[in-house]
Amino acid sequence: MAGLFYMVRLFIYHTEAQDKPEPERTILSKQFEIMESKLWWIIATPSMYLVVAAGITMLCIAPAWLQMGWMHIKLTFVIGLIVYHFICQNKMNQMRKGIYKWTSTQLRLWNELATLLLFAIVFLAVLKNSLSWIFGVVGIIAFSLALMSAVKVYKYFREKK
Repeated sequence: MAGLFYMVRLFIYHTEAQDKPEPERTILSKQFEIMESKLWWIIATPSMYLVVAAGITMLCIAPAWLQMGWMHIKLTFVIGLIVYHFICQNKMNQMRKGIYKWTSTQLRLWNELATLLLFAIVFLAVLKNSLSWIFGVVGIIAFSLALMSAVKVYKYFREKK
């Protein structure tokens, strides 16, 4: 998760570097490409494969969990996180080619999606059937709104400077 959080942070800095004058823009872009590549291929991607292998092993050891509703929902969020991982990889490849489709604000919101997925995965694993699903859904929606509001407030104060 730390790799995904930091990767999108690098994307934000990489995107904002495009507003800099030359030669600063080129120097920063090359440095961000090196940092993104090392983070991705040395930390984030191997970690993802290790976590998926550990999760499959856990389900082989305790297959009864596959009969529980909370596990189905949790696995849906895990699949969402894996899709998020590969979308980030695509973003990295686009930036390497000089394609910057998202603004830094859009990337900040994108980064919060990983936070929501992490929150939902941990929430489901820890609480399992302890709480009503209604409270869980309301909690995730409230958490989402709080995160989105925080990004907008941050943008407001950043642009005010």
